[in-house]
Amino acid sequence: MGRGKIEMKRIENATNRQVTFSKRRNGLLKKASELSVLCDADVGLIIFSPKGKLCEFSSSNLRETIERYRSYTRDAQTATRYMEQSMQLLNEETEMMERVEHLEVSKRKLLGEGLGSCSLQELEEIQQQLQKSLRNVRARKVIIYLISI
Repeated sequence: MGRGKIEMKRIENATNRQVTFSKRRNGLLKKASELSVLCDADVGLIIFSPKGKLCEFSSSNLRETIERYRSYTRDAQTATRYMEQSMQLLNEETEMMERVEHLEVSKRKLLGEGLGSCSLQELEEIQQQLQKSLRNVRARKVIIYLISI
C-alpha cells in the first residue's frame, strides 16, 4: 500500500515543519548525489534552512558550477535580446514597406493611374488634393516670377 498524498501547504507546527525539512533535505541531497553518479551529470544544490543555515552539494566545484550557470544564462539572455531586436526591426521594416506601398498607390492615383477601383468619394478627395496642389504650384510660380522681375 502506498503513502497518501499530502496537501502542499505550509506546515503550521514548527516541530513537524523542522522534521519534514530535515527529511526532505536529506532525500534531496541523496537524489542529487545519485543523479550525479548514475548519469555523470554536473549537479549543484544550494539549500538555506528556515533559520538561514546553508546546506550545499556539488558533484564538482560548486563555484565553477555556479559560474557555468551564470555564463549560460548570460548567453541565453543575449540571444533572447538579439531575437527581440531582430523581431522589432522586422516589424518596423514591414510597417515601412506597407507605408511605402500606400504612398505608391496614392501617387499613382494622383497621376491618374489605377482610378478604376476608386469610389466617388475617393475621386472627390483626389480632385480636392489636386486642386490644392495646383494652387500651391501657381502661388510658387507667381513668387518666382515676381522675384525675377
